[in-house]
Amino acid sequence: MRINEITNWAYGVTVVLTVLSGTAFMLSAGSANQERIAVEEHLSLDELSEGLALGAEVRTDEARLYVMRGEDRHLQAFRRKEAEEQGLEQAIKDIKALGASDAEFAALVEVGEDADALDQLENAAITAYQNGDRAGAQEALFGPEHDRLQTGLLETVTRFRELVKARTETAVALAQSRSDWWGMAAKTMLAVTAALFLGVLYFVLKRRVAMPLTRMTGIVTRLARQDYAVEVPLDRRRDEIGEMNQAIHIFRENGLERDRLDAERRADQLTKDFILQMMHRLQACQTQGELADVVSRFAPQIFPNLAGQLYVLNDSRTMLTEIGSWLDPQLSATSFPTGACWGLRRGRPHLSNHGHGDIPCQHLGESEAAGLCIPLTAQGDTIGLLYFEERPDHDMAAESSRLYLELIAENIGLAVANLQLRDRLTNLAVRDALTGLLNRRRLDETLARHGRDHADRPLACLMMDIDRFKRFNDEFGHDSGDIVMQYVAQMMLDTVGEAGTCHRFGGEEFTILLPDATEAAAFALAERLRQKIATTPLSHGGRILGLVSVSIGVAGSPAGGPVSTLVTRADAALLEAKAGGRNQTVLAGAVKLADQASRNSA
Repeated sequence: MRINEITNWAYGVTVVLTVLSGTAFMLSAGSANQERIAVEEHLSLDELSEGLALGAEVRTDEARLYVMRGEDRHLQAFRRKEAEEQGLEQAIKDIKALGASDAEFAALVEVGEDADALDQLENAAITAYQNGDRAGAQEALFGPEHDRLQTGLLETVTRFRELVKARTETAVALAQSRSDWWGMAAKTMLAVTAALFLGVLYFVLKRRVAMPLTRMTGIVTRLARQDYAVEVPLDRRRDEIGEMNQAIHIFRENGLERDRLDAERRADQLTKDFILQMMHRLQACQTQGELADVVSRFAPQIFPNLAGQLYVLNDSRTMLTEIGSWLDPQLSATSFPTGACWGLRRGRPHLSNHGHGDIPCQHLGESEAAGLCIPLTAQGDTIGLLYFEERPDHDMAAESSRLYLELIAENIGLAVANLQLRDRLTNLAVRDALTGLLNRRRLDETLARHGRDHADRPLACLMMDIDRFKRFNDEFGHDSGDIVMQYVAQMMLDTVGEAGTCHRFGGEEFTILLPDATEAAAFALAERLRQKIATTPLSHGGRILGLVSVSIGVAGSPAGGPVSTLVTRADAALLEAKAGGRNQTVLAGAVKLADQASRNSA
């Protein structure tokens, strides 16, 4: 019940009880008034009866004194008392108005009759005395008849007084009882009213208002400080306090929801900041290794619940190879054919999940966990794959995460495409278009950098020339000459490997730089290369081109001279090799010794 209804009911009941108690007090006062009237009636009737008795005695005394003394004053007193008695007799006739009972009235009538008889006797005695019969008068006033009448009058008066006393005492007792009962009823109602008032004060003000308000004060204070972790007990009372409690509960829920939304907004803003930082760093990357390192560092910060891998396509666009990973992914292979991924087949993000009924990618195996494959594209070309793997207690299908994942994939794809484009432009600038070897410009830059930064470190140089190259062009055409140079370049790359760099010096001449290699080691490598080229027959267009041979000059630095003269010394050794019959390797130190011997002999 609502507090307003409780107070209204309490107010109504209090008013009713107050009215009833007031009525009881009024009835009690009425009973007291009846008691007073009964007492007054008793006094009036008692006074009347007393007046009759005393009047009769006084008249008798005055009459007796008159007949004994003969003084007129006694006669006059007798007449006054007689007149007073006549007034009392008239009062007897109105005795019913005072509430006298029939018995009382009959007693009064009898008193009146006795008084009349006594009065007649005394008047007769006075008349006899006035007529001179003094003895007869005295006999009448002092005789037995007079005594009988006077005694009967007094006895009747006494009986009347007893009747009046009994009746008035009963009336007084009844009025007093009623007054006491109504007084007790009024007091009881006042006590009930007071108890109701105190009960309403305790129940409404203390239990229904003060205690809940005291409890809610601390809650509201904490909520005002935005401490929404405070527990708000739900009060289901259907009153104002219950509504206030419900409003506070709603306020707390709204505060929690606002905090949750603020937390999501902050997390979303943090994610955007990480994405922006990653994008800035992706734009500054110069190699795919740097790009993979940036992605591997920022992806766990953006998506801490997702493991992942970054793949790029090989040059033949048939295989995907991992170049970076984070948070230890377990499902996807480090390399796999392009056909093993449905994301690459469809050209759009693909969620692999055995439990959801979609087709899983083959590179994920038979795991029940979800994996998301997002193709990396740039200008319509697929260049790689961004893979994310589901971890415990994380929903891969969250729309906000999917949007950010695709956004990151788009930017990574553009970054990879820019790096690949940069690599292609760099290759065009530093590599020979026909053979794929580094060009003369890159050779000069490498020698200058080595002479500037590592002049004290060993560096060997091989100058190589294809023997009788013009014959291939003249006999088989220029296409055949190109095939011969490409063949020699491939042999160089296969033989040198990671030991050095291969350059096309110009025409059919080639240069190989071997860092940290001595002249002897360089000479041994040159011999292996020369023999490999010379022992492999070459054909083109169904025609046998024959064997290809090369002449090689080897020079070293700093043991054989400075870096600035390295190519010159190696070229001089090459000329010596060609002059010596071709298809041979000549060491620059041997050329020096030969020159020194020839000068000595001269």
